[in-house]
Formats: sequence, C-alpha cells, structure tokens
Amino acid sequence: MTSRKTFGVVTARWLGIFVATAGIGASGQAHAATAADQLYERTLMTSADARCRLFKPAVGSALDAARAQARGAALRSGASEVQVQAVEQRARAKAGAAACDSADLQTAAGRVRKAFDGYSTMLRTTYPGDRATWQADRSVSATIPLWRLSQPVGFGRDRLMFGLSGRANDMLAVATFADNAQPYAARLILRDTLRTQGPYLNAGNAKGLAANAAPRNASRVFGAETRDMAPVTLLPIGAKTGLSFRFPREAADAMSRLDPREAATIEFVFAGRDGADVVRRAYVEVGDFAAGRAFLR
Repeated sequence: MTSRKTFGVVTARWLGIFVATAGIGASGQAHAATAADQLYERTLMTSADARCRLFKPAVGSALDAARAQARGAALRSGASEVQVQAVEQRARAKAGAAACDSADLQTAAGRVRKAFDGYSTMLRTTYPGDRATWQADRSVSATIPLWRLSQPVGFGRDRLMFGLSGRANDMLAVATFADNAQPYAARLILRDTLRTQGPYLNAGNAKGLAANAAPRNASRVFGAETRDMAPVTLLPIGAKTGLSFRFPREAADAMSRLDPREAATIEFVFAGRDGADVVRRAYVEVGDFAAGRAFLR
C-alpha cells in the first residue's frame, strides 16, 4: 500500500521530465514513487499541451495514452483515488502557471517529442492487466469490421469478445454460446462513480474477477441498443457464429473512469422455459481501457 507521504511529496521539481518509452505499454507494475512521478509529469505535459499546443495531434494522443496508463499504475500501486486526483491537480496547477514560451517548458516539450514520436506511429500495442489483456489496434477498414480495442473472455463454456470496433469505436459485446442458446438482450453493468467512493476490490476472493465487480445497487446499467449477427471478423477465435450487442457511447466514458483493478459485468438475458429470465454473466477487467482508448485517438 502506498503511503500518503509518498503521494503528498510527489516531485516538486519543475520538469526533469522522464518519459522513457520502456514504460509505455507496460503492465503498470512500477513502484509507487515512479508511478506518481510519471503521472505528475505526463499530466503536466498533457495539460500544458492543451493550453499551449505543444505537440502534433499524434504525439499529443500518445502522451495522453501514457498519462492514462500512468494513472492506472498509480492506482494499482495502492494509491487511493483521492491521492491520485491530488497529484493530477498539482500537475495541472503547475502547467497553468507556466508561460507557453518558457525555456523549461520548451525543453521538456522537446524531450516528450523525442520519446513519443515513434510511439505515436505504432499501429498496435498490448496492455496487460492483473488478470486479462487489452489489445489495441489503430488499423481501420472501410469495408471490414475490425476490433480496435478488445479483450477476450471465457465464462463457463461460452466465449466473448468485448471492446471497441470500427471507425466509430462502437462498444460491442460479441458472444458465442456453446449450447447455441440465443439471448434476447444484453446489459453492461459498471460501478457508478458518482454514488460510490471507490472500487469494490476483493482479489483474494474465490470468485476471481467477479469479486471486483460493484454490487447492482452501486452501479449504472447500460442496455444494449442493438442485437445483430456478428461479422466473422469480430467473433472469438474459432467461433463460426455469434451475436453482437452494441452499447451506448456514454458507456465507454463511464468505463474509462473506473479503477483498472475492478471488473465490468456483462449480462446476457435468455427467456426461460417457465417464463422467468435466465441470466449468464461474464466479467471484463477494466485494466488500461482508458489508456487503450486514448491510444486509438
């Protein structure tokens, strides 16, 4: 667990900016102090870029993806949401007080360009989490539906691909069911950050990832807006058929605000023989979803 002292005294220097490319795409296992430093520096520079337009869009997006990943690393290291927000607030305040033409800021910006220029041209990267992995892919096609950010999930004998697809970055759940059952609806359940003070984490629980999902009374429920036969290119590996459910765009924003250690719940609803609904649940690790989403920009 990170001490409050560590985050309370985080890097008061101006910018001995350290944006090592080796830290980009890592799983967020940095030590607490390093995670705090990277979050501070990357938040400072993204804030300065928003005000001073320091970088080309591709570099700015790459930096923002790294900022989101550093935020996840800080939370994984044991910092609370309040501590992380304090680091970000100090960084934004420092950036807001700097003149856009100051020598220190321009020097730091030059180092960011050097570190992130190559990264900004990458087409694909992977974000490993504690239990699952997000695969990000900037490739797009005008004719073939492709996953841009995806996580494979197994639940019972059934399988799922979940993430963002296509030019519009639609949030989809594409599932195949071993018994060929056909759900008539799907729901995405995410912790409501406005009604809760933090994630529900119990990693040692025998339920596995399900133990890190928020209870229903502390969550927002997003019903799928569409239900269609899934394109072959979006199916889980080896599947021949499956169903695709598209969720509202605001669901992606809500998921981006969650702690990387917690889980999102996806419910598939089937009509039962006695008239009562039957529900099958899958769990997706939030992980570096926000970083992957920034990467796609």
